[in-house]
Amino acid sequence: MKTSFIISIIFLTCQSMIAQTPIKVEVKLDGTTWNLYRDGKPYYIKGAGGDKYMDRILECGGNSLRTWGSENAQQILDDAQKHGLTVMLGLWVQHERHGFDYNNKAKIEKQLNDFRETVKKYKDHPALLLWGVGNEVDLSYSNTNVWDAINDIAKMIHELDPNHPTSTVTAGLDSSEVAFIKQKTPNIDIYGINTYGDIGNVKENIRKFGWNGPYMITEWGPNGHWESPKTEWGSSIEQTSKEKFIVYKERYDKFIYSDVEKCVGSYVFLWGHKQEYTGTWYGMFTEKGEPTETVDAIEYCWKEKLPTNTAPSIDSLVVIGMNKNQNIYLKSENKFEAQVFSTNRENDKLIYRWFVLPESTDLKSGGDAELKPEELRGLIKSKKDNKIIFKAPINEGAYRLFVTVSDGKKVGYANITFYVIPRTPNDPPAHFVNFKHPTMNSFQEN
Repeated sequence: MKTSFIISIIFLTCQSMIAQTPIKVEVKLDGTTWNLYRDGKPYYIKGAGGDKYMDRILECGGNSLRTWGSENAQQILDDAQKHGLTVMLGLWVQHERHGFDYNNKAKIEKQLNDFRETVKKYKDHPALLLWGVGNEVDLSYSNTNVWDAINDIAKMIHELDPNHPTSTVTAGLDSSEVAFIKQKTPNIDIYGINTYGDIGNVKENIRKFGWNGPYMITEWGPNGHWESPKTEWGSSIEQTSKEKFIVYKERYDKFIYSDVEKCVGSYVFLWGHKQEYTGTWYGMFTEKGEPTETVDAIEYCWKEKLPTNTAPSIDSLVVIGMNKNQNIYLKSENKFEAQVFSTNRENDKLIYRWFVLPESTDLKSGGDAELKPEELRGLIKSKKDNKIIFKAPINEGAYRLFVTVSDGKKVGYANITFYVIPRTPNDPPAHFVNFKHPTMNSFQEN
């Protein structure tokens, strides 16, 4: 009994030692081509931004995930290892726009020392792929000392961890940021770029701006809300899940995978759910964890084939016959018709869910947390298949009508923004009406 116990202890100790044996990752220039190697083998990053649904990353053909900070790093690294995935582990370098002072040497030193302890703790984990030293520190900043701080962190990493490369990430690609990183951060091995609608310019610009090393696309996806068309009242118009499906495929093939010389891979955004401008704009899963049509797109990118069961796809959503690219004004408390047109390759029975939200006013920058507007209940007056009758809210302002179409497993979605005009004392009782906005040249018919 005693012998068996000792053998068990030895076995568990050996397993623990094996579990904490680092796997060497290198960046190499092969002729004129930059490549990433893991354990001596070429490793192209097919990554997802976020630490949820790791089983789905694997099922879709992915191999890596990205975090922005080191919270819950042990659990994330352990889970990734169990799934056969690697991790770009973020070190959240503080932002000037959040009040950090890069002239304060004591604070800079404390940040460096805190990261030193983090690096010591996780540098030997076999799931670690590389370090992400800062994310979009260039957003709304003026003090370029931040690049010196980032280089000091990257230098410290190289001193403690000879097995993993370093990277830093900028918001988009700007010639001045490339110049600062080249000049001030020689200890950064890979340039990371967060880019959305401008992704088509990265391949040319990264060369034009003089970055000679490898790079990754560390966030990418649909058009950003800041670069999308807007209504007359200033609401950004969101792409449908079908439009995003097309965009994801095209951007991956044309602007990521095609740059075989310098791009070592990418992390799609966001592998999860998030309220950012809307609750559907960036998240690739619903709040309940259902994969959307964009997940199918990424599986096609990574595997070069569609899954057996695909998500429902929305061709269009209309309110009183008008589409999302038109300026829709609705009279307060009157009733209007909306209709969604959708398809599904497998001809599954489709489930429709409709809801109205006020346009979000808790808008932030740089992905900072936002509050979700509360659903306005009682406005959907009747539903039949893909049509509804809904009542315009009482209060004047901007709103969105959302629809999701589910086959019970996956979801397609769309939303359409509209503006409510208040009723006047001379208006007839609320009913279906035709009217013209008194100051905007837009007609509404039903």
